[in-house]
Amino acid sequence: MFFTKMHGLGNDFLVIDGRVLPGSTDYASLAVRMCHRNTGVGADGILVVRNSDTEDIRMQIFNSDGSEAEMCGNGIRCFCKYVYDSGIVRKAHMTVETLAGRVCPELVSDGPYAGQVRVDMGVPHLQCEEIPVSGTGLCVDRELEVLGTALRITSVLVGVPHTIVFVNDLSDLDISRYGEAIEHAPIFPKRTNVNFVHVIDRNTIEMRTWERGCGRTLCCGTGASSSLVACVLNNRTERSVTVRIELGELHIDWDASDHVFMTGPAAVICTGEF
Repeated sequence: MFFTKMHGLGNDFLVIDGRVLPGSTDYASLAVRMCHRNTGVGADGILVVRNSDTEDIRMQIFNSDGSEAEMCGNGIRCFCKYVYDSGIVRKAHMTVETLAGRVCPELVSDGPYAGQVRVDMGVPHLQCEEIPVSGTGLCVDRELEVLGTALRITSVLVGVPHTIVFVNDLSDLDISRYGEAIEHAPIFPKRTNVNFVHVIDRNTIEMRTWERGCGRTLCCGTGASSSLVACVLNNRTERSVTVRIELGELHIDWDASDHVFMTGPAAVICTGEF
């Protein structure tokens, strides 16, 4: 089985052309084996290329624990670059079928973000029932007790559920300990991704992420998008921000049409056979 290993600012994936594999392939088990960083290739998840009856192409994503995710911001950028560079989809602006619905990535050809991928992440879902999180209405600046600590959280859905915790300092935070505890808090019936955000100014934030089904990751595109939405809902930033993560930056806009747009890089690491 051939694969291409890619990453979006350190969030790494193994891309597999599922169109040439047997229909009986167990991708959940395959993800666990391939993504193991000691006995496999090593990655946060696998991206599977599938044909679509409604869009240009279809993306399936399986986390390293074998769970299937609805969407992934860094993953969709890598996926877009892969299918374009491979000649599978021969247009720079494409539509991709995902479990979160249609997603529209575009390879940027000019301007300050030339060579990067811009993705229409859609309209964020803000109601508790949609995310989901227990309760009704918005989940904005809500108290949640975790590990004996009272935290203030904001939860939104941008492709997948995300919960944002604003902090004054990221350097002293035990992200894995608190991230895992929040992910499995009883108020989240489908678990949640967790983003810890430090607001630098009205147009710049810093983010660290704990991903549902993956654990600690270096970057999360849906997380960066959700973090901007949470910042706006809490009146902490404008509707356009630079999100700083450990290996670089993403640019996120929440425009007048209520759509969130994410722009960032995608890169090939290597190709191989598993």
